[in-house]
Formats: sequence, structure tokens, C-alpha cells
Amino acid sequence: MTDNDFLDVGITDGFVWVRLKGKGSFANSPSLRGFIERSMESGQTRFVIDLGDCPAMDSTFMGTLAGLAMRLSKNPEGRLQLNGVCERNRESLNDLGLDGLLEIDPADSAWRPHVEDVRDSLEPLEEEEQERADAEHLLEAHRRLCEANEGNVRKFATVLEVLEQQAVGE
Repeated sequence: MTDNDFLDVGITDGFVWVRLKGKGSFANSPSLRGFIERSMESGQTRFVIDLGDCPAMDSTFMGTLAGLAMRLSKNPEGRLQLNGVCERNRESLNDLGLDGLLEIDPADSAWRPHVEDVRDSLEPLEEEEQERADAEHLLEAHRRLCEANEGNVRKFATVLEVLEQQAVGE
């Protein structure tokens, strides 16, 4: 992650809350995935990703969101909801067909009236939990985009080819 991009985390009202400050990218998506996966392993099933301070997302970050949503959808109680999605990010998610997979700014969520209180209670993700992006993570994220929407196969064919070659070469 860059010095300007970081994750704040916490648990409130039965939801694990993750707020991204800065761009959603290949640099911070492994940390997001790792934190969510560890939370799932400890029994958590409901997650909010707060993108109110996120001006843009790259395909790796969106693929990470797609992969997490697909994994959570296997659990009847699993939920991945996005809060504060700006128009640019909404268009990116829609363009990749992720609007049907992700709950984007759901109006009926129990946490909606308490967003500001939740944001004030979050703490930075511990520095030792930060992970580096690698070819394997990038490849997995882009595979999830293609699984989420068949139209993405054409969009990311070249990216997948390059990442597969890198993953084999490691």
C-alpha cells in the first residue's frame, strides 16, 4: 500500500467493517482479502466495505471484492455490502457486471443510520498484517472477475495470459 492508502477495521452491530482510505488497488487488496478471510475463519459472516474515502479502484481490487463475495455467498448468512460508493466506482463495478454480485449501498441495512459512529470507532489494520501483492494474487483476482461475469473474459484475456506466465515462472 502507499502511504496515502490504508485500511481501518472494526466490528459493530454484527458486521465486520473495513474502511478504505485511498485508492482500492493491487497494493492493498491482499491486506483486505487476508483480513476478511481471517475474520471468516473466526466465524464472521457479515461484512461492510466502506468506500466513502475511495476515489477509484483497479481491476485487482474489484476482483478481490468479487472473490470474497462469491465465497461469502456459499454461506446463507454471508453478506458483503459496500458503503459510500462514488459514481466513478459504481460505474466501474457495473461495467464489470459486479453490481449483481455485490450489495452496493443497500438502503435497508441495519448499520446505515450509524455510519458516522462506526467510522469513528475503527482502528488501523495492524502493520504486521499488511501483505505484498504478487502475481498469484493478481491472477486470482482477475480470474474471479471472469467468473463473476462472462463478458470480462474478453476484457482481461491478455492480463490473464501474462499473469499466468508469471505465476508459472515463479
